[in-house]
Amino acid sequence: MSFGRTDTSILGRWWWTVDRWTIAALLTLAGIGLLLTMAASPAVADRIGAEPFHFIRRQFIFLVPALTVMLAVSLMSPRQVRRLGVIGFGAALVLLVAVLFLAPEVKGSTRWLNLAGISIQPSEFVKPTFAIVSAWMFAESRLNPGFPGRAVACGLFALTALLLLKQPDVGQTLVVTAIWGTQFFLAGLPIVLVVALGALAAVGAVGAYIIFPHVQSRIDRFVDPSAGDGTYQVTTALNALKSGGLFGRGPGEGRVKLVLPDAHTDFILAVAGEEFGIILCLAVLALFAFVVLRGLTRVMHEENLFVVLASAGLLVQFGLQAIVNMASTLRLMPTKGMTLPFISYGGSSMLALALAMGMLLALTRKRYGSEEFER
Repeated sequence: MSFGRTDTSILGRWWWTVDRWTIAALLTLAGIGLLLTMAASPAVADRIGAEPFHFIRRQFIFLVPALTVMLAVSLMSPRQVRRLGVIGFGAALVLLVAVLFLAPEVKGSTRWLNLAGISIQPSEFVKPTFAIVSAWMFAESRLNPGFPGRAVACGLFALTALLLLKQPDVGQTLVVTAIWGTQFFLAGLPIVLVVALGALAAVGAVGAYIIFPHVQSRIDRFVDPSAGDGTYQVTTALNALKSGGLFGRGPGEGRVKLVLPDAHTDFILAVAGEEFGIILCLAVLALFAFVVLRGLTRVMHEENLFVVLASAGLLVQFGLQAIVNMASTLRLMPTKGMTLPFISYGGSSMLALALAMGMLLALTRKRYGSEEFER
């Protein structure tokens, strides 16, 4: 693709204002994800009685529209991103409510809706859209002191967290809390409230441990692996990483995918380490770090508060989700079923992350020209 600098068409202006390095990093992650899905999923498909390329085909089917969504959304102005976020957040909340009444219970949780034969996890879509709406409310509160933006943002956070905990999904609640807390802090949260909310977060963590048996079980097993037999997947994943060494055992030579039920999703990093070595794992880590740091650099001198807050929220979601997945695999934190962005198998996660990164690309474009594009 090539456009002259004098090209004033929508695509021409997009090409010279969008962060092409971030796009390249995200496409590289998606390519690595396809490679690892091809390595990990045939064994999983065989265990459930599906044909060998079942997950590979579905991953590709979701990846194409996901990348299309990402690039299409990146064409938007900040104002259009804000409108999309409001509409998407409203739809996500409706689906979160529907989940409580219509979704089947799986492993003690109700998180998935079946719409027209497609399984959708609404909590994946609520994260990026919440980041946009919350950023808008905090920004309006600063720009218009009489507008109750902070109160609205706090109310929307409480509603979202309540709906997520009713499923229950403590992990997604943690991510939404991190998004909201980061934006509140950047919007000028007084230091007294910073301390108060920090203490409240600690109380909430203790409450989750007491209220939710699965949270208690995971933390107990993390602190004392001998407390139960639920450490099998983590122990197996660590052994796979050790056996892979620096350069791996070679494509197709891994064994962890033959025994781990979640080798293509939560523990796909173990497959990467065993077959392609620590080198690939470090490359993946570097790509995630690059996207986050590059995004923060792009908004460092931004004057539009909404753009700063929304970008920060989207980057926190992206980076935290990657950290949780990798840290769980390496037993640096209690296990939490959270996908590795653009790499793990999963349609809802892929589409929601593509939406989030499309919004980020749109918000971090160099803005000049018309008022609509500026704002």
